[in-house]
Amino acid sequence: MKSNRGFSMIEALITLILVSIGVLGMVALQTRTLQNTQDSVQRNAAASLANDLVESMRAQPTGLPATSGFYKDPGDEFPDEPAAGCTSTPVDASQQLACWAKKVKAILPGVTDELLSEDFYVCRTTNPGTCTSGAGSAVEIQIAWTVKKGECMDSTQEDDAESTTCRYRIRAEL
Repeated sequence: MKSNRGFSMIEALITLILVSIGVLGMVALQTRTLQNTQDSVQRNAAASLANDLVESMRAQPTGLPATSGFYKDPGDEFPDEPAAGCTSTPVDASQQLACWAKKVKAILPGVTDELLSEDFYVCRTTNPGTCTSGAGSAVEIQIAWTVKKGECMDSTQEDDAESTTCRYRIRAEL
C-alpha cells in the first residue's frame, strides 16, 4: 500500500496540465476567429461601397464617357464635397464621387485624406491593377483602409511598424 501513495495526485496534475493546454488552445482559436470576423466585416463594407459607386456610374443617363467626373487616378485628390452637402444625391458625377469618398471615410477604419489620394482609384483599365487613361472597357475601383499591424488577413499586404493597409479591388463592365 505504501507504494501507491501520491499516485492519484500525479494523475490529477497531469489531467490539470492537459485541460489547461486545451483551454489555451480554445482561447487562441477564439481570438483568431474574432480577427477573421473583423476583417470579413471590413471587406464586406468595402465591397458594398465599391458596388454603390459602380451602380452610381451605371445610373448616369448620358452614359460614362472617358472624361467622366467619376474617374480618379492614383495620387490624385478626390473632388471637393458639394456646398449643399451630401444629404441628397448630387447630379454632377464629380460631386457624387466626393460624397462617396465621404461615405468611405465614415464607414471604413483608418481612411485619411492621404490614403484617399494615394491608394484609392477609379479608372478605366485593360489590365488588372493599372489605370490606362480612359482606355479599356472595364472600370476598376480600388479601396483601401488602415488597421493595426497583422489584422489584415490578406497576405499580400505590406506592413509598416504600426499598421497595415488593406486593399479591396473590383473590376466591372459598365
